[in-house]
Amino acid sequence: MSTDPTTEEQAGRGGLSRRTFIAASGATTAGAVAVSAGVSVAAGPAAADGPTSTVTLRVNGRRHVVDVDNRTSLLDLLREHLNQPGTKKGCDAGACGACTVLVGGRRVNACLTLAVRMDGAEVTTIEGLADGDELHPLQQAFIDNDALQCGFCTPGQIMSGVGCIREGHTGSESEIREWMSGNICRCGCYVKIVDAVQQAAAKGA
Repeated sequence: MSTDPTTEEQAGRGGLSRRTFIAASGATTAGAVAVSAGVSVAAGPAAADGPTSTVTLRVNGRRHVVDVDNRTSLLDLLREHLNQPGTKKGCDAGACGACTVLVGGRRVNACLTLAVRMDGAEVTTIEGLADGDELHPLQQAFIDNDALQCGFCTPGQIMSGVGCIREGHTGSESEIREWMSGNICRCGCYVKIVDAVQQAAAKGA
């Protein structure tokens, strides 16, 4: 008497068919990979039941009160909750500087900063630099010096450059390079980025 292979597979896996088993395994693996890469995963009650906190902060002069998962980074808070997509997610490990923002006037990597630690903080992103239609001097300097190609790293470069100027680290090309070394430009625009920082610093940015 022949046995239905589907029935055998279901019996061997507690009633799951092979197709259902593979689909479920794939979804679990994808979720694990996403979590290991630092991606917020909303895939059921477990993700929604994590501990949360209420955070009050000002972003580009505007006050926000948000409830966030305690594991949420400042980068994800800005991009996913506060509609500030100018801050880019690059390596998500603090190595490329694409997510650089200013917190209390100081440069931080948003991907390494927990949102729950930002309660009461003043955050400035690339969206908050311009004064209406008037660009920040460093934004204009990037245009004047053609200091970008693909543009992906540009928001972080500009925010880091603003911090570099405010910190007084623009005495020479080598000093600028040293204090901007945490920001990687895959297109290799470093020479023009330095020129832009020098131009903005000379104008008292």
